[in-house]
Amino acid sequence: MEQIPILKLGNILLVSIQVEMHDQLALQLQDDLTIKLAKSQARGVLIDISALEIVDSFIGRSLAHIAGIARVMDATTVLVGMRPAVAITLVELGMTLTGIRTALNVEKGMELLRASMDEAEDFPSMS
Repeated sequence: MEQIPILKLGNILLVSIQVEMHDQLALQLQDDLTIKLAKSQARGVLIDISALEIVDSFIGRSLAHIAGIARVMDATTVLVGMRPAVAITLVELGMTLTGIRTALNVEKGMELLRASMDEAEDFPSMS
């Protein structure tokens, strides 16, 4: 069965999608990432979609759902490498990807995650 690798880099999980996404793979990624977040207690999730040429509404909703799960588990999600055609498609579908921050590439995404995590440490939650 196809699986998207999830790498742990410090307190960040890196998901690099290098295959065309289909619905079952998106659901598998959602499950795998949830388990990995719980085990690792990572504070950031970086999803690289630079290899994706097409994103349909289901994949878009799945990415938003992943970000929602990560947020509940106290992690920030950054999506990087979005192609112009993918961005146009998401806008045309009316998708806003709520809760997902974006960056041009992995390097910028890592900077954004680290800044976000530093900010969170300055203002810890009331839990």
